[in-house]
Amino acid sequence: MEKVITNTNFEDILAAPGLLVIDFWATWCGPCRILGPTVDELAAEYAGKATIAKCNVDDCEDIAARFGIRNIPTLVFVKNGEVVDRTVGVLPKQEIAAKIDLYL
Repeated sequence: MEKVITNTNFEDILAAPGLLVIDFWATWCGPCRILGPTVDELAAEYAGKATIAKCNVDDCEDIAARFGIRNIPTLVFVKNGEVVDRTVGVLPKQEIAAKIDLYL
């Protein structure tokens, strides 16, 4: 199960070592609802290897702004606190998995 980012827990999640994948999304976003189940599957498959977290842009506007989120869904790949990659839009599961594998 992926983590849910809030304004309260964000710094702790960001400070964790290793790879963090943040799914920036919103409830009203159709493409986000399409990508959501894929992110859930990847969170289960990469449990213990990578942290996969969801960040609702409506609930965490400051966090979304900090990462320069202009379109959703956006996946941001953070390795040891530094942004190393990002994707925008709905991508196939295998393409996202390949990016995760690249940064593990």
